[in-house]
Amino acid sequence: MISGEIEPDEPWRIEAEQISYDPAEEVYIAEGNVVITHLDSRLRADLVRFQSTEMIAHASGNVFFTSGEDTLEGDRLIIDLNDETGTLFTGHIFIRESNFHITGNRIMKTGEDTYFIEQACLTTCEPTRPDWSFTGSNVHVTVEGYGIVKHAAFRVRNIPVLYIPFFIFPAKTERQSGLLPPHIEYSSRNGFEYMQPFFWAISDHSDATFYYHHIQNRGEKAGFEYRYMLSGRSRGTLMFDGFEDRKVDDDPDDPDRKWGYTDDRFLRPNSDRYWFRMKADQELPAAFMAQLDIDIVSDQDYLRDFYHGYTGHRQTSRYFESEFGRNMDDRNDRVRENRLNLNRTWITSSLNTDLVWYDNVVARRQLDENPTLQRLPMISYNFLKQPLYQSRTYGSINTEYNYFFREDGVTGHRMDLHPRLYYPFYPANRFAFEPSVGFRQTVWYTDATRDDIFADPRIEDDMQRYNQRGIYDIAMELSTDFHRIFPVRAFGTEKVKHGILPMIRYSYIPAVNQTEFPDFDEIDRIESENQLLFSMTHFFTSRYTVIRPDADPEPAYNLFGRFMIEQPYDLDYDQSNEAFLPLYAELDITPIRLPRLHADAQYSHQENAFISSNTSLRFRNLLGSNFRIDYRYTRDRNKTVYLQLETPVKSWLTLYGDYERSLIDNTIVELNAGLRYIRDCWSLDFTYRVQEDLMGSKDERYFFMLHLYGLGGFGN
Repeated sequence: MISGEIEPDEPWRIEAEQISYDPAEEVYIAEGNVVITHLDSRLRADLVRFQSTEMIAHASGNVFFTSGEDTLEGDRLIIDLNDETGTLFTGHIFIRESNFHITGNRIMKTGEDTYFIEQACLTTCEPTRPDWSFTGSNVHVTVEGYGIVKHAAFRVRNIPVLYIPFFIFPAKTERQSGLLPPHIEYSSRNGFEYMQPFFWAISDHSDATFYYHHIQNRGEKAGFEYRYMLSGRSRGTLMFDGFEDRKVDDDPDDPDRKWGYTDDRFLRPNSDRYWFRMKADQELPAAFMAQLDIDIVSDQDYLRDFYHGYTGHRQTSRYFESEFGRNMDDRNDRVRENRLNLNRTWITSSLNTDLVWYDNVVARRQLDENPTLQRLPMISYNFLKQPLYQSRTYGSINTEYNYFFREDGVTGHRMDLHPRLYYPFYPANRFAFEPSVGFRQTVWYTDATRDDIFADPRIEDDMQRYNQRGIYDIAMELSTDFHRIFPVRAFGTEKVKHGILPMIRYSYIPAVNQTEFPDFDEIDRIESENQLLFSMTHFFTSRYTVIRPDADPEPAYNLFGRFMIEQPYDLDYDQSNEAFLPLYAELDITPIRLPRLHADAQYSHQENAFISSNTSLRFRNLLGSNFRIDYRYTRDRNKTVYLQLETPVKSWLTLYGDYERSLIDNTIVELNAGLRYIRDCWSLDFTYRVQEDLMGSKDERYFFMLHLYGLGGFGN
């Protein structure tokens, strides 16, 4: 092997089995396993003829050139080593970041990161026999940018199936402006639907997505999202979509109510339909934090009509939950919460300020009066439980001010102050006993005059413009704990600690006549209480050893089991009520690798029946299977079962689906079933979806989505 150097400032190094030099033409000729290197560039070939004065290399035979992360392969290459531009004949480019393979008759490297290819073929599959590809007369590519194909044909294997006169594809992995995969489906309710999103990368700190949504039976819907991030804790997202609906629900005598829903008496006569929502978090000076939630919808049916898809309620709620930790109100809620919150937390106290507007959709659009109660504002300042003057006595204070406003009804101010004193001690160093006493002082000042009060039949005759109330309350809590450690050798566990926490709590609130006070919320009517509460909680904690290759073994702990049961007992019971109030129990089983279970239930002794019962079982394994089953029951309100499954059958096939059924109405709340066929460079999803209303009418949808890795997807 012979080596040499040229350009001593930043030398190119040549290695070959044989190197000769022609001084007359100033040409180096290298033969046999030629390798020329310079920084992160490398040229390999069987034969290289190098003109040192012009820095031009003619390479032939198994040519292989790398520049950064990108590679070029071909039969022959002419390249200017100064600016690394040149032409590759019968060659192939591999762009690593986006996994693109591009072949062409002639590939011209026109700049550091730009290429022009004649008679090109591009794919993210293996290029020898790709499952799919795009061919075009010529292609312009900018690495970390876009590629542009003219007169493109989409091919399956080598069969052309679609002609596209002009096609743009991404040539980088970072976010960038461009079309996103469309969402296309057919439903018995809406007909053919096509949604096309366009993403706009505005800057490093903001972006937007615009949506066009064609709905065959309803009209043309448009929408947008705007997202920004100022810092790790300051961010926001606003979304809007709407359209003029060709179908309305304005006929109460229509037995089908095809364009509305039959589970309530309210129509939707409006054709102007929209949904505006927003969430934002903002850091403020002096360690304050602001949060904004907006949710304004045109009618009570909009979120049920548009539950799925890019701009649907489900996708929106999941996005806000993951990004902001706060989801949206349920799609069936006719009253939507809008809220501006300002808060700060100190070590021993916290300040919380809310402006809350509840948008009653039905009242706003269809009713003559709107008594919905608003809090403009609500301010609370709370001192946490803490020792007083280094004594054994503890104290806490909860304060709250509200101004209640509504368009129709009583409005006014309320100030509520609730201090509490605690005196904990520990008999025999085995028990914890904590008596406490609190005093609640509440003051109201309504906006109504006395004439307004007597003139309005909705207001109690004895209610005054100014009122005040004082109520004391007493509580005593006695608890202890027992535990024992058991040696257990199973599932990697070494020991299990079983802890038992029994507790008895007594609470007392005297009966006070409160009919003369305004009735804004639960604070205005404090119910009397003379109650004992018995509870027992079991904890199960496992200890195991974590072994890491680069560290010493360390012990680790997992609270894998918890069972709590509590029974209230009413000391003031009489013939009209039972002494034993409803029993409540909770169970959580959360092992590291096995199925996870949560269950809770409330049982009425008087009725000898459950008031509510909820069970959720979840399972995930290392093979990628997910399984979930939920049972939800609330007496006279809800009784549903929900199933969810996603499991790979083969490395190339995954089945998925979810099913929710109302056991009260015996209707399908929602059913989704689908399969995903997976290949190295593409995948295909096919999904069937059905929903059913109380009248037995079904809305069925079918759609498939083809994902071309590196490009996105399209479907029908």
